[in-house]
Order: sequence, then C-alpha cells, then structure tokens
Amino acid sequence: MASGVKSMRLCLRAFQHAPAPRRVGRRIYVARRALSSTPIQWRPAAKEDEAEEPEVDDEDDDMDIAEMEKAYQAALKDPNIDLKGSTRSQEQILGAVSAVVSNAQRTPNVFLARTFWHEEEDDPDLITDERNEDEFDEDDIMGMAHGKLEEFREYREYARIAAWEMPLLSKLARPFEPPTDQEPLRFRYTSYMGEFHPAENKVVVEFSPTDLPLDEAQQLKLKKLLGPRYNPETDVAKISCEQFEHQAQNKRYLGDLIENLIARAKDPSDMFEDIPLDTRHHTFKVKPKFPREWRMSEERRKFLDDTRQQSLLLDQKKEEAGALVNGKEKIDQFFSTHQPQARVSQYIRAQSSRTLPRARHQQLPRRV
Repeated sequence: MASGVKSMRLCLRAFQHAPAPRRVGRRIYVARRALSSTPIQWRPAAKEDEAEEPEVDDEDDDMDIAEMEKAYQAALKDPNIDLKGSTRSQEQILGAVSAVVSNAQRTPNVFLARTFWHEEEDDPDLITDERNEDEFDEDDIMGMAHGKLEEFREYREYARIAAWEMPLLSKLARPFEPPTDQEPLRFRYTSYMGEFHPAENKVVVEFSPTDLPLDEAQQLKLKKLLGPRYNPETDVAKISCEQFEHQAQNKRYLGDLIENLIARAKDPSDMFEDIPLDTRHHTFKVKPKFPREWRMSEERRKFLDDTRQQSLLLDQKKEEAGALVNGKEKIDQFFSTHQPQARVSQYIRAQSSRTLPRARHQQLPRRV
C-alpha cells in the first residue's frame, strides 16, 4: 500500500507548485530635460550570473524511473491493495488539481480605459479588416477608401466585359427551331446567375395530352390520372419536382413519371369510363365581351341618321310656329329685368314664451 501511495505522490508532485506570475516592475516616468547634449541614462539590466537561480529540490534528484516501475508492478501483484479504488481517488485528485492549475495559468483580464473615440473596439461595418494594418501616417488613404476603389474597379471590369466580350457571343447564336412532334415536353429551369439558391434545383415540365401518341379514350384517361395538375381551360398539364439536389436528377424523375403515366393510360384493363373528369380544382374566369347586338352596323347607322333628321325637322317646325323656346334668351332676359327690392325693417316685439319664477317676477321693476 505504501508503494502505491508513493507512486501517486510522485505523479502529483509536478502539480504541487503553481507557476508564479511574471513580475513586471513599475514604469518610472522621468521628466525630459529641455536642453541636453547627452541622452537619458537608464539603469543597466541585471546580468545572467546575478539572476536568482531557481531552487532545486533534493527530493526530485532522488526519483528514479526504475524504482517507480518496480513499485507499480508490486502494487499490481499485491492482493491487499484496492487498485480500482486508488485509481478512482487519483482521478478525482487529478481533476481537482487540473482545475486549480488552469486557473493559475490563465492570463489575467486587463480592462483598458475607455477612450473618447472607442479606438480599442472593432468596427464590424468596415469593408476591410484593420487589425493587422500599420498605423496611419497621413501618407495614404484609409482602408474604407481602398474598399470603395476596389468596388469601382469591379464595376469597370464588368463594363469592359459588356462592351468588348459580350458582343462576341452573337457568333454562337443559333436560329430558333420550333419543337417537332417528337418533342412534346417543355422543360423549364431556374438559374440565379451562379449564386446558390434553394430553388435552383427545381424543374417544371409542361405538355398537352393531345400532343402525345394517344387516342381520345387514352387522352381522357390521362387527364383523369393527372388530376389537379391538368388545366382544362388551356389543355396543358404542369408537373414540377425539386426533391433531388441537381436539376438533371429532377428532370430524369419527371421523364420517368410521364412514361409511367402514358403506360397506365394505354392499359386497356380499366379505362375509368365510370369516373367523370373532375375540374373543380380550376376556376374558369369569364371575360366580359362586347355584345354583338351593340356593334355598329350599316342598318344601325342608317337608323340613327333617320332619327336625327326627324328631330331636326321637328325643331324647324316649332321655330317657325314660335313654339320653340330659346333657353339662352330666357336666362339673359331674367337677369336683365330683375331688380332686387328694398328690404323694409320690421320691428317685432319678442315675447318670452316661458314665465319667470314667481319670487323673481315680483322683484323686477315695472316700466312706465
């Protein structure tokens, strides 16, 4: 048991003394002389021989690795020693000592005095990282200005590409060729010009059931299988997929899905004849149109001309008979002959409708 305790003591001896903190002498400020021909003399540093030598423990020199190994082997062979219990106690002691050593070796927190401009704080809004930059000596522009210049350089680079390189792409242009009967599927992709976006892998396919090599009964069955993905107003089916990482995978999945739908539509075992085509998922938008009856025709134009001619003849007859009233002359005559009458002032004696209280009525003086 003594050998086991001794080995544990030797193992813990390295953690017995915490490292002493570094001693830094206090800075002494000396007033600078106004006129001097010689520099300030500082005290010379201590020599290496004069430095204090660390104390050497005599017990450390007596330690021998062979003895430690023999003591450990004897402890393993001794049945009276509880090796598991001693190992557990050693682990507990080492855990406690490691916490003390880490706290002793931790660098002390030095709180700097807060300056007026907060120069010691980092600015997250700066374009460049000014941590490792040299001190500004008034011989160059600031880092933010350099970042602005770099931004303008990027603009000019893209302007040169648009002016000199993009026109060369016209040599690679190909004439448009409409799709043939062998290409009934129209795929649509989404691109964000090289930037990553979660919707970039989405692929949409559109097709019309009438363009597929199917008869009318098979086309009707395919429309029933498509369900809400079929638009009965435009006769176009739309299916999208974005469950895979790449566009090519989603496109392949859509192609296999359409092949399976066509194979199911061609299956003569069940044509879904007892199931009607459900179009409740689509809302038909009724666009109001101008009525045909209101459109201008030759008969309508002739009728309007005859009506206007009859109205003019009727006005001429009334004018000749003096029965036609000219509204403008009537208004001018009213304003020219009308004279405002002088108002006569009328004095009406106002009588109070309500009677005063009896006590107050007796106190009022009588008028003569």
